Amino acid sequence: MRRGNETGHSRFLEPVSAICTEEVVAAGLAAGLDAVGVASAERFESTRTTLVSRREQGLHGGMAFTYRNPERSTDPGRTLSGARSLVVGALGYRRPAPAKPDRATGRVAAYARRDHYASLRSALSQVADLFHRAGHKAAVVADDNALVDREAAQRAGLGWYGKNSNILLPGKGSWFVLGSVITTAELESSTPVPDQCGPCRRCLDGCPTGAIVAPGVVDARRCLAWLVQADGDFPLEFREALGDRIYGCDDCQEVCPPNRVADSVGSGEGGWLEDDSEDSGEGGWLEDDAAWVDLVELLQMDDDELMARYGRWYIPKREPRYVRRNALVALGNSGRGADPEVVHTVHRYQSASDPMLARHADWAAAALGVSTVEPV
Repeated sequence: MRRGNETGHSRFLEPVSAICTEEVVAAGLAAGLDAVGVASAERFESTRTTLVSRREQGLHGGMAFTYRNPERSTDPGRTLSGARSLVVGALGYRRPAPAKPDRATGRVAAYARRDHYASLRSALSQVADLFHRAGHKAAVVADDNALVDREAAQRAGLGWYGKNSNILLPGKGSWFVLGSVITTAELESSTPVPDQCGPCRRCLDGCPTGAIVAPGVVDARRCLAWLVQADGDFPLEFREALGDRIYGCDDCQEVCPPNRVADSVGSGEGGWLEDDSEDSGEGGWLEDDAAWVDLVELLQMDDDELMARYGRWYIPKREPRYVRRNALVALGNSGRGADPEVVHTVHRYQSASDPMLARHADWAAAALGVSTVEPV
């Protein structure tokens, strides 16, 4: 086979080599992915309809991401002209978290404790290189608004949709980041995985705010994982439910039976990844440090320090004030009203020039049961 360039002139023809699905899957696993599957690059028509419907109902809660342009995020051909196949990879991120320190700390969701997407993109790029060497076009998409990753994973046979809308991999659970290689190569699709949730509804019942309003339907307006990324004041009715979370929420995954079984296995196949917390992640910080954030220390950082440390998170409008907002709510939920550092920090923010932060500090002071006036 031979193909021409986009202009169609024969003098630009390049050789194209055949690639089989087994070869691609093997390459993905060799690159470090935990699971690899293949799907057709046909448009996700039913997913597009769902995104539009839920956005019209307000269930997106202002979230952009794949809701921003459903026509694009459900059509691989919008990212790569002539797309025929998707190679979808899953990379596990579950590691045992260190014990909570005996101080006012904020909890970080497991997926956000280090830049797992950097490792995912690196592995997917190695798969893309396989296609490039064979003369095919290929593009890596992961954690952006170009493609609905979970739909791609479901179609590629990696797993099934749990009732919390996450993809569950058979025997391994949902502690995975997902991404795809879109390619012009035509590959045989993997076999889909049937639904294995049955009558279980632990994720629905275990959500602290009732955000999972029906099997597979999440109301982002109630979802803590989204609310910490949304702009404006943190909703008053959900501040207590936020608890010590500062970024993300793992509750619906932690109560999920397949995840609990995988966790019980421990490190290794089907369970936790081996703890490599001594290895520095992006930016030079240790993974153990990222599981728990010292709230007083964070609230003492200037903008540059805060963004250098946590800037890879999704922060509304890239404004550090929103990370501080979350920290103040977590501080109010810490139960440490007798800690002088905590009290001093809350009082300092009650006098902040930013009215939003002052409001959240007032709430934290009331929640801690401390005076709203700095003691003399």
